[in-house]
Amino acid sequence: MNAHDYSTFVLAAYGISALVLALVGFWLVVDARARRRELQGLEAGGARRRSAAPPR
Repeated sequence: MNAHDYSTFVLAAYGISALVLALVGFWLVVDARARRRELQGLEAGGARRRSAAPPR
């Protein structure tokens, strides 16, 4: 067997891995934005974070 037989497999594996990592990164950004909007909506409605000091 020569190196060309393996290079196709290796390059495909690298490509698939890069695609999966890019999709996970994209999903993390989209989900973080959605959670931030959700949190802003809750805070605008009067909800507080548990770590926030109680109002005086």
